[in-house]
Amino acid sequence: MGNVTPMLRSHLKNQANESIDTHQKALGVNLDPRRYGTFAEIGAGQEVVRWFFRVGGGAGTIAKSISAYDMKVSDAIYGRASRYVCRERLQAMLDYEHTLNLDRLREVRGDTTAFFTFADTVSARNYKGTNECHGWMGIKFQAHPRDDDSQIIIHVRMLDGEAALQQEALGIVGVNLIHGAFALHHEPELLVDSLLDGLNTSRIEIDMIEFSGIAFRHVDNRLMSLKLVELGLSGAAMFASNGEVLQPSEIFYRKAILVERGSFRPVCNVNLDMLRCAHEKFSQLPSVAGKEIVQVMEITMNNLKSEGQIDLLDFLARADVMATCGMPVLISDYSRYFRLAAYLSRYTKETIAITMGAGSLMELFDEKYYTTLEGGILESFGRLFKNDLKIYVYPLQNQETGELMTSDSLEIKPELRQLYGYLQDRGGINHLDNFDPECLKVFSREVLAKIKSGDSHWESMVPDSVAEVIKRKNYFDYRSDVSSQAG
Repeated sequence: MGNVTPMLRSHLKNQANESIDTHQKALGVNLDPRRYGTFAEIGAGQEVVRWFFRVGGGAGTIAKSISAYDMKVSDAIYGRASRYVCRERLQAMLDYEHTLNLDRLREVRGDTTAFFTFADTVSARNYKGTNECHGWMGIKFQAHPRDDDSQIIIHVRMLDGEAALQQEALGIVGVNLIHGAFALHHEPELLVDSLLDGLNTSRIEIDMIEFSGIAFRHVDNRLMSLKLVELGLSGAAMFASNGEVLQPSEIFYRKAILVERGSFRPVCNVNLDMLRCAHEKFSQLPSVAGKEIVQVMEITMNNLKSEGQIDLLDFLARADVMATCGMPVLISDYSRYFRLAAYLSRYTKETIAITMGAGSLMELFDEKYYTTLEGGILESFGRLFKNDLKIYVYPLQNQETGELMTSDSLEIKPELRQLYGYLQDRGGINHLDNFDPECLKVFSREVLAKIKSGDSHWESMVPDSVAEVIKRKNYFDYRSDVSSQAG
């Protein structure tokens, strides 16, 4: 434990046994003689550093506190920015202030001090209540004196209706982040779990987290994204094909969106053909033509938990096969499509489309899924299509008869036929006729069964890059010895 006071040792012992409040967390940091650094906060006052001043002992922790609220002042310190509440601005703040601390203080006290910089840039509720209330928050720190740097960045959405409450919540999250970085950096899952201590998800949403640096060299940020959704800290999280964590508002902002929901165990030729077909039709719409379209593969928590608890290795296998297709991945807790549509509508005013198979469309019209809604299926569809959302339906082929089930031939209950016809007539439900017939023979459950049994015919049913990663990493119970014997 090194140079740790008896009071701090007692504090750390207690924290291992029970959750501690914001006051105790801030005091625990102040009582740790190793921690010393800067607080830089823009946009919602100095809400985080206020805790460390208020609990006492702050002189031993706070090297500097700064709030460069004026844009020109902020630009003069951190460089010009097109936006002030963005990740790039936060990173500039962290890098600049942390470098200053090291340059000024390392030689004097570097052997006994682990330096840090906490920063946030936030847009809290304005006077008229017309702005998006969100912010970027992060900490760059040394886990131990003379250590290489580590970093945690999060994006928060503030959900309270009053600016004062938003600022209070922001201060608590900031203390949780700082305390977690120091006390729980060796257990990042517990760190994530602690971020809303003293709060709840009706006040703050954390929809992005990224760990980097030496203390987190073994952390897979895709698993941390999954953890955010699993814990309910966010309804959805997103990462790129290279595993980089994405912030949805920055990816979807002012862009048309095309989503394919699936299990992707594994990604099959039919999955890519479904996206291709939908993209061809979607891009021809007058409201979309010539505009950038973001294509996303989405997995729901219900799908990941279909066999009980989430299998993390299975999740990473799915993520890897999607990555080989160059697709960003959205993990969501929105099992109902209208909730997914509402989520995406937060970030764009452009047209949103969902592509699905005819079988999934049939389920969409099953009234048993809407018994908990006061307005039943009508409420669900009203919410789903209210922003002119488009559904593109890929046909389903009967493997025995060869007959195609399409959005035009779907058997709908008599009492729902008029509703169905209305949605078709207004362009809400659209048939995909530009499909590859060979892809109609591919079903993911059959591909998965062939992989497990060693039947090598599965390789022709998936993209080459997917087959390569499955064989190289032995995903989905693939075994090269069984496959070679079967072949």
